[in-house]
Amino acid sequence: MKSLIRWSTTAALIGTTLAGSLFTGALQALALPKEELLKALRPVPMFTIANADGAPLVASPQKGQTGNPVAGVFISQQDAQTFLNNLKTRNPELAKGVRVVPVSLAEVYQINLENKGKKDGLDFAFVPSKQDVTAAQTLLQKSGQKNQFAGTPLFVARGGPEKGYLTIQQGDKTVIPMFFKKEELQELMTRFQKQDPKLGQSLEVQVLNLEGVIEIMRTKDDPQLKQIVLIPPKDSIEFVRSMSKTAPQAQPKK
Repeated sequence: MKSLIRWSTTAALIGTTLAGSLFTGALQALALPKEELLKALRPVPMFTIANADGAPLVASPQKGQTGNPVAGVFISQQDAQTFLNNLKTRNPELAKGVRVVPVSLAEVYQINLENKGKKDGLDFAFVPSKQDVTAAQTLLQKSGQKNQFAGTPLFVARGGPEKGYLTIQQGDKTVIPMFFKKEELQELMTRFQKQDPKLGQSLEVQVLNLEGVIEIMRTKDDPQLKQIVLIPPKDSIEFVRSMSKTAPQAQPKK
């Protein structure tokens, strides 16, 4: 049986300079067509705190400060629930009627684009897990970098003589998986090491950030960027699936 995991022998698509870059700057022509970029982001669930109408809970600038209201977008559903539980204790009135709501990363990206530069528009701020940020910072330190990790961590495996990205087969397409959870990438690496112990010795984890990867996909002219697939945390997928099973089904019209 042919292995579904193999190495990409292509040169690195994204340099280490992405660590610390931010999803900012003037809009440019899309390297990936907009619909293709949204298609890549759409399967990734994020989580926000919203009311029954879907309006997110926002933090407005304090008196005398400038800026738009900001809604937190959590990478982890558990982190979002913990935040809500704490809010119920600190401010029961504010927490009344709100709940954790999944939202597609594509929708967050789209709203950010639409509100960019608008006065009083809504901004979204990603809230990564502290555990993942710590893992990202540790990787930077091991690589000799002294700067603090900025942004939302994404973990990808590289190795082999050309330091290519680890790829997997997804249907008839070869993709480069980028994980939000380092331990979930480690599971894939362990499988590869069992399949090819010699080459597996060269495995290393590189940390990028979500904001920088999206910006590269949006602006850089490289067809291999289409190979990038963002892998959501397993618990996020399970939560969304459980919601779909319990959601009321629409009744057919008579």
